[in-house]
Amino acid sequence: MGAFAELIGQEIVVDQLERAVAAARSGAGLMHAWLFTGPPGSGRSVAARAFARALLCSSGGCGDCPACRQVRAGTHPDLLLVRPDGLSYGVRQTRDLVLKAAAAPVAGRWRIVLFEDADRATEQAANALLKAIEEPAPRTVWLLCAPYADDLPTTIRSRCRLVTLRMPPTTAVAATLEREGVSPELALTAARAAQGHVGRARRLATDSAAAGRRADVLRVPRDVGSMGQAFKAAAALVRAAELEAEAVTEELNEPEKHALRRAFGEGSTGKGVATALRGGAGAMRDLEDRQKSRATRLKRDSLDRALLDLAGYYRDVLAVQLGASVELANAGRADELDDLARASAPGDTVRRIEAVMRCRERLAANVAPLLAVEELTLSLVSHQS
Repeated sequence: MGAFAELIGQEIVVDQLERAVAAARSGAGLMHAWLFTGPPGSGRSVAARAFARALLCSSGGCGDCPACRQVRAGTHPDLLLVRPDGLSYGVRQTRDLVLKAAAAPVAGRWRIVLFEDADRATEQAANALLKAIEEPAPRTVWLLCAPYADDLPTTIRSRCRLVTLRMPPTTAVAATLEREGVSPELALTAARAAQGHVGRARRLATDSAAAGRRADVLRVPRDVGSMGQAFKAAAALVRAAELEAEAVTEELNEPEKHALRRAFGEGSTGKGVATALRGGAGAMRDLEDRQKSRATRLKRDSLDRALLDLAGYYRDVLAVQLGASVELANAGRADELDDLARASAPGDTVRRIEAVMRCRERLAANVAPLLAVEELTLSLVSHQS
């Protein structure tokens, strides 16, 4: 499987990256800093890792050699993979990263730093990162990922080659799920609901609990007929998002803990194993601290995703009201959409969408989640008439 086979609906990006790899392999040189942008779910980190695999593989990203497998697992000696666990990435962490990045490659031609969610870098961290990008080590390549170019300082993005990913079309996402064994009808429903987010579409298609939590969120428009109902709907929405975050957190945590225990000799026998296990206790505590920090971020991200689902629902209602010929994310809920479209005016629907987006802004400003969502649901009540 080629390096870029996992990129869905990104033909322009694949062509751009393949040409860069070919130029690098021919000795024509390689831009030392790249910025991968695209909305959540577009595959920006997938594209960055595929690019790293193609650069570190002696065959340009064959997918089968040890180097390709190591990049995919994040264990290649010339790949520094940075995934901020918390809501921000500090200056001390960045300085350590810059020092590591300056080292010469161990196994190949390039030393690659893949920085996912680079927009989480604090202002001081961004300044430390800028210095490394301004004065790069001769064989170090920086791959930064962020939702939008404007999420990073102008001084950084002006020194990067921009790679812009789009949300893949529904048909492409559905086709991918079908190849993985999902029925055509379910694949299309999940792809529409995920609005191009491949990972989420896969989760909705294969995890009935995740699909049920999304259904809980989409009950909000029908459950806010009074102030009392609004408070209950707010609590239900926040709880659905928390359950989703807990499910994702559990899926991530256990494999990490298992891998760390194995690395320190758990399950092995022989001389020195007991000592190694004691030495791993500190590493396990560090891992658990990082996992707690990540869990906090996942809760916020899950609630934001729920709000986007809600905004998408109202967007569908508006499309019905205006008779717009667009694909509906919730086409399977046509009767509900029609009922709400008849019960309100387009102006009401626009105000509801704006209320959802204001709630997202308040959450980004660290307002207490339940308080922000209660304000939202009360606003939806006021717009029912």
